[in-house]
Amino acid sequence: MSLLDIRVPAVLLRVDRNPFHHGTLGAVRSLGRAGVDVHVVADSVGSPVRRSRFVTRLHPPPPPGASLTELAMTLRQVAAGIARPAVLIPMDDAGAVAVGRLREDLEPAYLLPRQPGVLAERVADKAELAAVCAAVDVPHPATVIPESAAQAAGAAWQLGLPVVAKWSRPWLLPAGRGLRSTVMVRSTQEARELFLRAEEAGSRLLLQEFLPPGPDRDWFFHGYADRTGAVRGGGPGRKLCSWPRGAGLTAVGRWTPNPQVQALAERLTGELGYRGILDLDFRRCGTTGRYHLLDFNPRPGAQFRLFSDTAGLDVVRALHLDLTHRPLPDGAPRPEREFVVENYAPLAALRGSSPARRELAWYAPDDPGPGRAMWRLWCRHVSRRLLGRLRGLCAKRDTEVRPRVVRQASAPSLPSMTAGTTGVPAAVPAAVPAAVPSVPGVSAVTEPTDDERAGSR
Repeated sequence: MSLLDIRVPAVLLRVDRNPFHHGTLGAVRSLGRAGVDVHVVADSVGSPVRRSRFVTRLHPPPPPGASLTELAMTLRQVAAGIARPAVLIPMDDAGAVAVGRLREDLEPAYLLPRQPGVLAERVADKAELAAVCAAVDVPHPATVIPESAAQAAGAAWQLGLPVVAKWSRPWLLPAGRGLRSTVMVRSTQEARELFLRAEEAGSRLLLQEFLPPGPDRDWFFHGYADRTGAVRGGGPGRKLCSWPRGAGLTAVGRWTPNPQVQALAERLTGELGYRGILDLDFRRCGTTGRYHLLDFNPRPGAQFRLFSDTAGLDVVRALHLDLTHRPLPDGAPRPEREFVVENYAPLAALRGSSPARRELAWYAPDDPGPGRAMWRLWCRHVSRRLLGRLRGLCAKRDTEVRPRVVRQASAPSLPSMTAGTTGVPAAVPAAVPAAVPSVPGVSAVTEPTDDERAGSR
């Protein structure tokens, strides 16, 4: 007999276009193995997720940049096809914020946690999160929200370079503009220039004190706050390896007891009255030893399957059980269990370990299709990136080595300077870097999507 009510299907919603989002596959397998029909509303063309035998049906999402009305229409169409109430699970911040705003339109076709107001949007907003932490006395890196370019430069200097720059609502960043949700700013001029792109980014810029990474400093907490406010189905984890190194997504994580992180997470959710799945990212300060909250993601983190206890409970199953009024089993934690993302940590994936002690993001003996599809897609992606970089290097070398021939009507003379330049002769054009091809939805091999980075810091 299944632990879950298999009469109630689940709908996974992902707005971003990343084909390598292993968190979606984890949710598909977690629910599908329990016998639940799993519908996926996401751009799954070419994605390994479509190869999973646990997917009941794939539904196309609304087009990029779609309005809330268009998203609501898509979800209502999916609900009409299912013809019975379903548990709706957003898998990225954009989806969580949208679902929070659309609650009244989506109920009763979808079952959702009773979240107070627009709380999901508040905690996902990086600027709002700083105010939330101050209100509930949870440590947070010193943060400044400048109102001018001059203030941005001054704040960067006062906080102490380098500083971390974040856009408060990263899900609004336009594609193809070279803007990233989080960057390291190393000069006051960089801070000034970044502020001037605020209108283009679609949200406020905030500058944050940089807490250096180091051994045993990066932690995360996953959980599900049920209807009573109790936090279930997760726990604290330690990031052993990240991609890129020192930041970015969790390539290897380990379930590690940490009473301080646990207490901070439970106090934060209790003070806010938060209900639903949460993914918190902490960094321990090497000087004070305090754990600072870096991000609050109101949805499952990509590595949530790390926290599968002895009763088989994880945050996704906890959500389904709670919303269908089923009791949550009292399983025991499994400390030292590891989660490995094979394409980012291939050597770690090769180490032999029992399934009880380790779970891979892509490969599973009972569902091998996504793992094979991922490696085919990843190899093509890496090949394209390497070829693009090689072409860029060749173009740069040709520009530097090849002499420039200039016809002259008289004796040689120095090229004239154009007023307002920074000392570059007007006769010498700047080299234009070659375009780098990429797989749609993925920014770079060494640069995971913003959604993955926010979910796994």
